[in-house]
Amino acid sequence: MKTKLTIKKTLLFFLFMLPLGIMAQSVNGKVTDIKGNAIPFATVVEKGTSNGTTTDDNGNFTLEVSKLPATISISSVGYITKTVTSSGTVAVTLLEENVGLDEIVLTGNRAKPRTILDSPVPIDNISTKELTSSGKPTIERMLTFKVPSFNSQNQAISDATAHYDPADLRGLGPSRTLVLINGKRKNQSAQVYLNRTPGKGEVGTDLKSIPTAAIDHIEVLRDGAAAQYGSDAIAGVINMVLKKDVEYSTFNTSTGITSQGDGFNYASDFNTGLPFGDGGNVNITLGYYIQKLTNRAGSPGTADLPATPRPNETAFVTENPTIGMHVGQPDMEKQDIFVNMSHPVGKHAEFYSFGGYTRRTGRSFAYYRAPYWRRDVADADFITRSEDFIGYQPTFETLIKDHINAAGLKFDMGGTWKGDASLTYGANSVFYTVNNSVNRDYLRDHGTSPRTFHPGGYRLQNVILNLDLSGQLSDNVSAAFGLEKKKEYFDAYEGNPLSYYKGGSDSFAGIKPAEAGAWTRNNFATYAQLDFDVSKDLLLGVAGRFENYSDFGSNFSWKIDGRYKLGDKGALRGSYSTGFRAPTLHQRYLTNSQYIIVSGSSEPLLQGTLANDNPAVKALGVPSLFAETSKNIGLGLTYKFNRSFYASFDFYQIKVDNRVLFSSQIGSIDGTLDGSDAVEQILIDHNVVAVQFFINAGNTKTTGADIVLNYKNNSGFSAIMAANFNKTTIDAITTPAALATGGYNIFDRQEQGLITNSRPKSKIIFGLNQKVNKWELGLTNTVFGEVIITHPESGGTDQPLSSKMVTDLSFKYSFTDKLSMNAVLNNMFDVYPDVTKESTHTSQAGSRFVYSSEVQQLGQLGTNFSVGLNYQF
Repeated sequence: MKTKLTIKKTLLFFLFMLPLGIMAQSVNGKVTDIKGNAIPFATVVEKGTSNGTTTDDNGNFTLEVSKLPATISISSVGYITKTVTSSGTVAVTLLEENVGLDEIVLTGNRAKPRTILDSPVPIDNISTKELTSSGKPTIERMLTFKVPSFNSQNQAISDATAHYDPADLRGLGPSRTLVLINGKRKNQSAQVYLNRTPGKGEVGTDLKSIPTAAIDHIEVLRDGAAAQYGSDAIAGVINMVLKKDVEYSTFNTSTGITSQGDGFNYASDFNTGLPFGDGGNVNITLGYYIQKLTNRAGSPGTADLPATPRPNETAFVTENPTIGMHVGQPDMEKQDIFVNMSHPVGKHAEFYSFGGYTRRTGRSFAYYRAPYWRRDVADADFITRSEDFIGYQPTFETLIKDHINAAGLKFDMGGTWKGDASLTYGANSVFYTVNNSVNRDYLRDHGTSPRTFHPGGYRLQNVILNLDLSGQLSDNVSAAFGLEKKKEYFDAYEGNPLSYYKGGSDSFAGIKPAEAGAWTRNNFATYAQLDFDVSKDLLLGVAGRFENYSDFGSNFSWKIDGRYKLGDKGALRGSYSTGFRAPTLHQRYLTNSQYIIVSGSSEPLLQGTLANDNPAVKALGVPSLFAETSKNIGLGLTYKFNRSFYASFDFYQIKVDNRVLFSSQIGSIDGTLDGSDAVEQILIDHNVVAVQFFINAGNTKTTGADIVLNYKNNSGFSAIMAANFNKTTIDAITTPAALATGGYNIFDRQEQGLITNSRPKSKIIFGLNQKVNKWELGLTNTVFGEVIITHPESGGTDQPLSSKMVTDLSFKYSFTDKLSMNAVLNNMFDVYPDVTKESTHTSQAGSRFVYSSEVQQLGQLGTNFSVGLNYQF
């Protein structure tokens, strides 16, 4: 009996303790680095659960798990996350991340991948995490607050330019920065920037068409690279490397608004990776973004009224002191999809392809047509009765489509040699709609007018075929060779006839039949690059590229560079190169004009932008466009003081000769077109009253320095100071003889100011970041240097706009290793540019603009807030 009782007690005790035994399952271990040193405070988490702990001062941990064997993830700042499976005790060794100077980059090193420390030219490697932590909604805004030499700001009241935001490196203009995706050339936009904004007369790449969620990291080469990549790579190269094989699917959503209660934005995106075939993978990104307009208009009030106002005009201005203006960012909505895929082909080759499509609509505003500006419309009793007329504000609306598709084959050729054959297609199009407007001439002739107009649009396309080979000629010599064949297409599409009837739709006239057309060109290129590791410390390199264009001829660019290592921690580097930029098809063939009645003429005369080959332009002595050329010098020092801290300093000088300029308007000097000089007679002979054109006429010199100090330790703290200082001067303006003899200024001081003074002469970024358990806090101060508002030739006073500091504060909280929330306070002290003074005599338009629309520092948003959620599964 006693024996049975003992058995029962034992059984009951076992059954009682069994759940506790299951719950008490645990994994023990120690976490060390590759040298065997303990890593304290590393995070240890059971995969698929919220179970987690941290290592102690000696790197030891005990983690209770739900089952055995258990899969656990071990991570620590500065180390690569590692996943292991264990049933008891485990020893874990974490490898250091390749951070800072030890990161491997491909851009600028076509012959052989190298670390940033080993590279002979300065390269930044920026992760998507670094970009998105800024809280900025689009990639060009993120880069502005991350890369000191990169600038991009929204342009208010600038027609289609407001929907592209011109961007550049080192203040050299949008045309002189080459953008790549996965190392393949990204097509430029269909829009040429014609308004008085930074980048006027140039063409850039539509960075808004590349969703941040699709990007793994961005490599920014801050050096001339035309000898390797061809046209446009004068200021540098931006290579956006897409995500490939990801461990998790990721969903992001965020929303924001300004402290003024406008500028609401919402974004969501989804990125996932899927297996593809036998050993392949495909990465898919879907994105959506919407933003609402902001308004920072001035209040001219009754001071804007004419000397003898009508009662309705006085009433309107009294009730609407801003005169109905909208000055700020436009409405925008975009959807995008990007796919990046690869699949092995046999044992020694890989097929790859990537593609992206973006559709974007936008709405910006022209100047409000105050009732006293449009008394002819009022008196027609068309929109309202004359006595009730309050004017109207035309909208400028765009439909922009951008897509890129590339496919290729990477293959081993034996030994160290590899090949890459690819075909890339890219296209960008923009089509316009003008709403709430009037064709005043049609109204005058017919007593009525449409209110909505379709002025046409533009499309730019290119097809590029590449063959790239790289390998080792010997143990010390690496080489790269390649061929490229490219064809470009530019199309101008006619607008609706009523959009160009006589003077055309008010604010933006349509593209006329004579201005519409289709143009093409092709070019062939071949390049070679050799790198010679003379010793363990000394690297010398040389590169050359020959290109032949069907429309202007050939160019040969070359480059020499070198690097000398200072032990294992530092390096001296330098380069000298020549480069070029081919004039775009837009600059060669664009005509954007309108006809106006001029006193003394029995027929309308043409004014506006005329194509480079227009007879009137040729008669003025303007030559056919040809390639700009450049000379780049770069010298730098980089040093890794220890695992946590490194610094770099780079000096550069870039001379650009025969820069393509968009001229000032050429018309009658005395205001009367009477043929009193040879130029006026040429204009009369060609029925042209005034003209602007593109011309190779400017020589510029840009000198500057980049400084980077970066600190990052194992306790989750990081700090960075990155700065750019620059100065651009115009050394010469070449004026055709006929215009020079007549005393005509083809590039007046305001236009020159857009090149020399419209971008900050310095930008300094101070960033602090601290990760504490589940919290991550960031503080960034960005100091935008001085810019100058340039007064016109007719008089006024130049106005320097003082340096401004923008402070951003960010918070991130991780609920689990897969779910996190973030909040960002941008420009927390509500900083704006200096108010534009009337003494500048610039286009304030009667104080309608508080801040200059012609130069840019930090933008005009003021304080703005955003919150977001990130979920991985």
